Amino acid sequence: MFYFYETLVFHVTNQILVMQALLGVLFHFLGGFASGSFYIPYKKVKGWSWESYWIVGGIFSWLVVPLVAAWITVPGFMDIIGSTQGHILFWTYFLGVLWGIGGLTFGLSMRYLGMSLGMAVALGFCSAFGALIPPIYRGLFTDDPHTFGAMLHSGKGLYVLMGVVVCLAGIAICGRAGVLKERELSDEEKTAAIKEFNLRKGLIVAIISGILSACMSFAISAGSSMGEAAVANNVNPLFKNNVIFVIIMLGGLTTNFTWCMILNSKNQSFSDYTNKETPLVKNYLFAAIAGTTWFLQFFFYGMGESKLGNDASSWILHMAFIILISSMWGFVLKEWKNAGSKTFATISLGIFTIILSVVLVGYGNSLTN
Repeated sequence: MFYFYETLVFHVTNQILVMQALLGVLFHFLGGFASGSFYIPYKKVKGWSWESYWIVGGIFSWLVVPLVAAWITVPGFMDIIGSTQGHILFWTYFLGVLWGIGGLTFGLSMRYLGMSLGMAVALGFCSAFGALIPPIYRGLFTDDPHTFGAMLHSGKGLYVLMGVVVCLAGIAICGRAGVLKERELSDEEKTAAIKEFNLRKGLIVAIISGILSACMSFAISAGSSMGEAAVANNVNPLFKNNVIFVIIMLGGLTTNFTWCMILNSKNQSFSDYTNKETPLVKNYLFAAIAGTTWFLQFFFYGMGESKLGNDASSWILHMAFIILISSMWGFVLKEWKNAGSKTFATISLGIFTIILSVVLVGYGNSLTN
């Protein structure tokens, strides 16, 4: 009889773990969908410079919506922030600043390398650094058992690491498809697409972008005590990271606001905000929708992380789904309409490879050890 109950408990526990992993994957998919879709409303903004609609949307992305989300889901979040040690707040904010720089340099990598190659290199480094450095850091500087060494000695960890490798391979294949597509462009189209192509400069910027963009993962780790305090105050663990995002997003706002104000001054585009010759109401509305959608990626990322943990699995799933959704939008918007059969087969293989990486990571997280 005891054996029967022990077996029953074992199977029930496994089922619960599987459900937790599936929920984590679902939340990361929703976050990836938001991230892969947020730029579409910006295409509806008319007559504004990039820096103008970017910072209007950013006010919602990095200030308004994070505060509203924390207010709704984490009662007393300002008390938690107020009682947090200064050095924790500083590192969480500072890593948010670095993450913001990563986002800006990501745009530069597109400028110097083009969309396909720039995205492949930047997201490849972002995936690898964001997934692997936190467990390495924990092994070197903390007593947290979830270290890189522990991953190497467990079936769960090995599957997750395998998923990381497969995802990077998928990103490389997608990048290859993009290069093939660019080769199919006419000289005039190619010049228009990449006016300032510079491989050496572009690779340097893309590497910097990938490393700094991964600081989001580090910032969540740095501010984890705020999330723990929220849970201790009976906050649903699904929303524990929303209090951390308030500080991280302030860092991102600092970086982006500073840069956009510099561009407004340089390009004399401050008049965009009040230019009645443009559809002001619609511009503000679509920028607000884009900014809100952008933040939802991290709202759902936080929910997925609460199920899977802030390690390689969460970050790689987030990055993989972003690539998948943005690639799917590429098909919907007919960006690959005139691609040759070899190019189309390559991008399809890349997407399939990324899906396989998601399956591996999801399966790994369903294991107990």
